[in-house]
Order: sequence, then C-alpha cells, then structure tokens
Amino acid sequence: MKNLFARFARDNSGATAIEYGLIAAGIAAVVITAVYNLGSKVNETFVGINNNLK
Repeated sequence: MKNLFARFARDNSGATAIEYGLIAAGIAAVVITAVYNLGSKVNETFVGINNNLK
C-alpha cells in the first residue's frame, strides 16, 4: 500500500491536462467578457443608427 501511494504521489501525467484546462478556462472568461462588453456597445450604435434613420 505504501508503494502504491508513493507511485501515485510521483505521477504528474494528469497535472498538465489540468493546467491546460485552467488556462483555457481563463482565456474563455476573458473572451466572453470582451464580447459581452463589445456587444453592448455595438448594439447601442445600431440602435442609434436605427433611431436616426426613422
């Protein structure tokens, strides 16, 4: 049992996948925030243009 735990503690194969997942989640959060903020501004612009055309 002690040998099994020691081998498990030395195994780092899953750590890289978790790190890449965290990086991808961080990038996704930044992109979603940017698109949300930019989308609001674009929507306001089109509403203003639509109101001026009426």
